Amino acid sequence: MTLPTATTERKLYQKIADRLRQHIREGAIEAGTRLPPERDLAQLLGVSRPSLREALIALEIEGSIEVRQGSGIYVNAALLNNGARTSTLGESPSELMHARAIIEGAAIVLACSLGGKADYRYLAKCIQNMSDKIAQGLSPMEDDRKFHCRLARMSGNSTLVRIITSLFDERHSPISTHVAEQTESQKTWGVAVTEHEAILRAVEARDLIGAQTAMRHHLLCSEARWLEGFASSEE
Repeated sequence: MTLPTATTERKLYQKIADRLRQHIREGAIEAGTRLPPERDLAQLLGVSRPSLREALIALEIEGSIEVRQGSGIYVNAALLNNGARTSTLGESPSELMHARAIIEGAAIVLACSLGGKADYRYLAKCIQNMSDKIAQGLSPMEDDRKFHCRLARMSGNSTLVRIITSLFDERHSPISTHVAEQTESQKTWGVAVTEHEAILRAVEARDLIGAQTAMRHHLLCSEARWLEGFASSEE
């Protein structure tokens, strides 16, 4: 018996990017033309602004549009001359962070129950290293990863460790990397450090609800900093 071959479902940002490309072509918009504001595009396409932002990011990565600081979004010739659909550039950043909030929010409950003093010292060191890197103008990404992966290991569940590590490393996909380059700064990383400190305090206190709330708050706020930061660069 031959099983049917699974087809890869196109991601929402790809579908929206394709629809926007079609709208631009059918409207005979020329290269160098400024697109309507984001809120108008979202209403025109019947999509949420966060979903539209991801589609715009995808189009910017492929060179179909250009985001000019303080000016707006402009059509590039590549959009008019290239008939290909938007390719996959990784998981949707918003869906990725939602998934992390659900899974890490559950795993941290186990971490509260099973963690010990050595774990707390390790997590505190990760936070200190993050602060030191930020002060030096360096990326604290590796220590951020160590923090989340250690919490995953504290759950005592190897499958959760594998899933959480894989989701974190999706930050290196083209679309997530582009968002991070556009929006992350010493200020946003500083806020993330404060959120990590709240997570550690709750874990040390074995406050299951507090730790879960702090983790989900951190990851959903991270999503907001990503996409809202990208939006502010456009409008």
